Amino acid sequence: MRDDGTLDDPYAPSSPTADTEDGTSTERTTAATRLRAYARDLTGRRRAQLALATGVVCCLGLTAVVQVRNEDADAATRSGSLSSSELAQRAEQQRASRSLDRTVVPSASAAAQSAAASPADPDTSAPARKVAPVRPTDPAPVAGLDEDQMENAEAIVRTGRKMGVPRRGLVIAVATAMQESNLYNVASGVLPESQDYPHQGVGWDHDSVGLFQQRSSSGWGPVGQLMDPEFATRQFLSALEQVPGWQRMRLTDAAQAVQVSAYPEHYQQHEWRATRVVDAIAPAGR
Repeated sequence: MRDDGTLDDPYAPSSPTADTEDGTSTERTTAATRLRAYARDLTGRRRAQLALATGVVCCLGLTAVVQVRNEDADAATRSGSLSSSELAQRAEQQRASRSLDRTVVPSASAAAQSAAASPADPDTSAPARKVAPVRPTDPAPVAGLDEDQMENAEAIVRTGRKMGVPRRGLVIAVATAMQESNLYNVASGVLPESQDYPHQGVGWDHDSVGLFQQRSSSGWGPVGQLMDPEFATRQFLSALEQVPGWQRMRLTDAAQAVQVSAYPEHYQQHEWRATRVVDAIAPAGR
């Protein structure tokens, strides 16, 4: 320190001195000394700065650790105030968000395709219902017939088709029944026995019964069977098929060959109506 109170500058040049023995001057020695001192001082400053920076970093790290620990402590404090169910729910949500096995909800179209690919199992607990067979619809009455007459005509056509009789034979049979009984299943007032069977009227022409007014006494069959429209039709068509060339005859001649009526020409008048009825019951081509 100087007399005036100021500090000496270690790096200020000193007053010149005498030369040393080896011929170098004292000034050069002093300069070298000052350089070494400056280097030491600079190194010291760098170390101090490095230490200071390291301290700051350490302090920041400690501060961060303390902050994290404080946040953990706050979370623990908040968790303590939650109920056990809320904690379990929150933990489940965290596990679900981290899980790789996520549940995939199919779209509506995908669900429909899946249902179509794998149909549901049938319900076997309930007994299976028997499906009623489909019955053909009865045709409406035609040619001025009522329902009973139309049903009897259907019985004639149905029986003839079972027998394989040609269509011409069906028309002859229906026309004959129109003339003999007006297509009603008629019992006989002479044979009270015939009235024990289903019938649609009573006639008085000897012992003639049924759709074709066949007589049991002439060998057509038992009274009870002759009152059955199907049996009576079989008897008539079987006899018609025994007539030679019946398919080429006039309708009235073919019918008379079987019935042997006192009015042989009366059958012809029913041909057009009989044809229309057969066409309604069994259309051509079926």
